[in-house]
Parts: sequence; C-alpha cells; structure tokens
Amino acid sequence: MELDRTSALRRWLNAAAVAVAISAIATTMGGCASAPPQGGQQESAQATSAASEATLASWRDGAARQAIVKFVADVTQQGSPNFVPPAERIAVFDNDGTLWSEQPLYFQFFFLLDQVKAAAPSHPEWKNNPAFKALMANDMAGVMREEKRLLPLITAANSGMTVDEYDRTIRAWLDTARHPKFNRRYTDLVFQPQLELLSYLRANGFKTYIVSGGTIEFMRPWSERVYGIPPEQVIGSTQTITYEVRNGQPVLVRGPKLDIINDGPGKPVGIYRQIGRRPILAVGNSDGDLQMLQYTMAGTGARLAMLVHHDDAEREFAYDRQSRIGKLDRALDEAMTRGWTVISMKRDWAQVYPAAGAK
Repeated sequence: MELDRTSALRRWLNAAAVAVAISAIATTMGGCASAPPQGGQQESAQATSAASEATLASWRDGAARQAIVKFVADVTQQGSPNFVPPAERIAVFDNDGTLWSEQPLYFQFFFLLDQVKAAAPSHPEWKNNPAFKALMANDMAGVMREEKRLLPLITAANSGMTVDEYDRTIRAWLDTARHPKFNRRYTDLVFQPQLELLSYLRANGFKTYIVSGGTIEFMRPWSERVYGIPPEQVIGSTQTITYEVRNGQPVLVRGPKLDIINDGPGKPVGIYRQIGRRPILAVGNSDGDLQMLQYTMAGTGARLAMLVHHDDAEREFAYDRQSRIGKLDRALDEAMTRGWTVISMKRDWAQVYPAAGAK
C-alpha cells in the first residue's frame, strides 16, 4: 500500500505535470427556481434569455453560450419535461485550466517550489541535492529531470504544519506571488466568463462545486472569495491529517503523504463520497476530467458536459493533445463523438481575465 501511495504521489507530481486551486459575483437566488405564472412558460423562457444577456456578458453568442442558456432554461422551467428540482441541480467544475489558468505549470506547483525555497535555511543538507540546485538556479527543465530527488524536498517543506498555519501560508503567498508571464497575482488569472457562469448557475438554483486534482488544503482558503464556492463544496486530493495537542491546544497536523488522489477516475468517486448526487452539469478542460464528464452524462434526464479548449495563444495559451500540462486528447475525441460542448477560448470568450484591479 505504501508503494502504491508513493507511485500515486509521483504520478500526481509528474504525469500530472507535478501539480499537487473576484469575490463572489452574486448570491444564490431562490426565486428563479419558483414556478412561473400559469400559462407564462414562454415569458419565463424569454426572461431567462434576457437575464443571460447581462449575466454572461463575456460570452460571445455562439454554440457554447446557446447550449448553456438552453440547458438552464430547460431544467429550471416548471412544467418542462426536463425540469430538475433545485436540490438536484448540481454543477461540478475542474479548477486548473477550467476556472483559472494552468500554464506553464499548475499554480499549486509554483507554491510548492516557493515553499521548498523558504524552508531551505533549515535544511543545509539540501545544498548538494541536484533538484534543489536546479530550483535555486530557476532551471525548471532540470527540476523536472530530478523529480525523484525533488519529491522529498516538497514533502519536508509542506508537512508538519497545522492546517491553520498552512492556510495562512497559502493566503500570504497568493497575496504576493506573481505569474511569470502575466505578472499578475494568480487569483487574478481566473476566467471572467467562468465567474459569470458560476454566478448565472447559482442565480438559477444550482449548487456549484470544484472537483480538482489539486489539494483541498490549497484551494479552500480562497475558493469562496474568488469563486463564491465555499470550502465545503471543494473536492480535491487530500494530504494525511492527524489530531494532536500542542501547547495544550487541539490542532490538526499535516502529514507527509497524500491520502486521496482526486484525478481521472478518482473524480467520480470523490463526487459520490462528498456530494452523494450525480451532477447534471460538468465542466473540465483535460483528459483528467474525462471520467467526471462521462459519469455526469451517464445519468438520466437533461445533462450538459463542457470542455474548455485552450486555443488562444495571444490572450492566454494554446495547447491540447501534446501538452504535458492539461493534456486534452482522449476527452476531446469523446466530446466530438458524443456531441459534448467544446468551448473555444478564442472564439467563445470576448474576455479571458477580469480587468486589472477588478474586485
């Protein structure tokens, strides 16, 4: 079992490209789930369409946007054959590459590397480690080649803290760290159209969840502030946690191992364990999201599966089948075969990121 967990951790760090994840736009509005006036179904549908014009302002009119508006109207309109009660309106979103950018490395990995650098003064023995030498020289290719030697450094730098200490460390890092290409805070590199979509869904009685391969410890400190998704609605990979008493106070302490890998086939398992309902809408961007989309679409009734295709090198990045980060190959083929909605960042999004300084 220990060997299995070590292999899983290495896959999470290497095959998943060494990944370990705006404030809320609107609050949930229960009124949108109520029955329209008798004989007012057409008026209700028109109102939904009109509201979407303003709500989905960064979405260009096209097949993707139309699919969203039609789906929401179908499942929220009383009397519709596809009506879904509010309690069953579950929408799940991958995080990396779906709600925010993920290139040139997953953002959590940048955090982990900075943690190694910060811990270096307490570990003079690292100076002869080839992975540490490459990291300090900003030689990312060398860091990747020395993945086996890097793993113990990441483990040492990111365990032993209480969960509260780790939470504060993440918040402080997000306040100061900058993306190497855009020179903006990582939480500024969320996708404006997706923020609008999350708000639009919640305004129509949906409950929105993050289902990510990143760790819940990394995402939960900021998910509510940035996405309007509270920590209890974040599903991700998990580190081992133990209960201790330190200085007379009960605390939860992070261990050195990953407990659950929430990626690929692990995503439907995580959804079942935490939500207990099959989603009716799922959004991803890579092969790591394929099983989540398959699981969502295997249910009965109206359903919507969507993939974000990163095809905009000018405003963000362009990558898919050959990328080591966020590889989109099998899932893209299945989307074409099954008629899932593929979102072209270049064609479907009038704006990628929130305006600089937006709150």
